[in-house]
Amino acid sequence: MARNVLAEAAIAAASLDCVGVTIGPGSFTGIRAGLALAQGLALAARIPAVGVTVGEALADSLPHLGERRLWAAVDSRRGRIFLERGESVIAVALDSLPAPKGKVAVAGNAATAVAARLAARDVDTMLTDARLPMPRHVAIVAGRRLRGELRQLQAQPLYVDPPEARAAGLRPSPAG
Repeated sequence: MARNVLAEAAIAAASLDCVGVTIGPGSFTGIRAGLALAQGLALAARIPAVGVTVGEALADSLPHLGERRLWAAVDSRRGRIFLERGESVIAVALDSLPAPKGKVAVAGNAATAVAARLAARDVDTMLTDARLPMPRHVAIVAGRRLRGELRQLQAQPLYVDPPEARAAGLRPSPAG
């Protein structure tokens, strides 16, 4: 698959400087699968794997927010959302959203629900059309990070909640 994507984009693997990968917030399995593929490609190509948060990639796709602060809202599938605001990521119930300081723009796959709740509280809210991070924006942010324009971020999972299996008590702790 990776070879086909590079061929379709007319990019030679040898010309890559790094492999950008979203590290979360998001589903446990999706994050792990994406990271495993990215780290394998980076290892094979002898280039770094560079982590990018979902909020960073979404923010790059929305360069004209003005004075609005971006809230990246990702469905956690546990009746809550992961809310990324700048360098802060929390898990919160939709009915317990924090009060924003100023105008807000909302992106992510839970943006509609978040924007509706904020608007109902008379918060100046802009619903964006950005729902998922696009590969182009992941690559742009990874390149900026590689050049030292952004703080370093390991290509490691950004977990907000413990894995569901452990949280539900379905998987016993490893014997020490």
